[in-house]
Amino acid sequence: MSFMQDFKTFAMRGNVMDMAVGVIIGASFGKIVSSFVNDVLMPPIGLLLGKVDFSNLFLNLGHTEVATLAEAQAKGVPVLSYGVFINTVIDFLIQALVIFTIIRQMNRLMPAPAPAPALPTKDCPYCFTSIDERATRCPNCTAELK
Repeated sequence: MSFMQDFKTFAMRGNVMDMAVGVIIGASFGKIVSSFVNDVLMPPIGLLLGKVDFSNLFLNLGHTEVATLAEAQAKGVPVLSYGVFINTVIDFLIQALVIFTIIRQMNRLMPAPAPAPALPTKDCPYCFTSIDERATRCPNCTAELK
């Protein structure tokens, strides 16, 4: 087979296509969660904490005085944007919680795997533990079996 035929066979497998769809939906879902965190969740939390805008919290590392993060970025002032980091962490935690909940529910819907069939056993005549019928030596007392 040629390289292109091998690649086509690989790409058209069901699990590869499922993964591609999952990545696309995941990226869209990430945008929705980011919007939820930045536009819906954080403003009321900031209001409750004394009208704090988390996306504008930063630590100025330069010598130039700036009032906002946008101004610092426009002037090229080095900053630690810890407010944006807080938003990103909350964003991640919400996504992780949603994915965990979805996987947990999917696992509940999946049928339980059938138990493995029990192997025939016999009792060791020396230590009386249950061992595999095919054993020629007891794994517990190491006696040779007949």
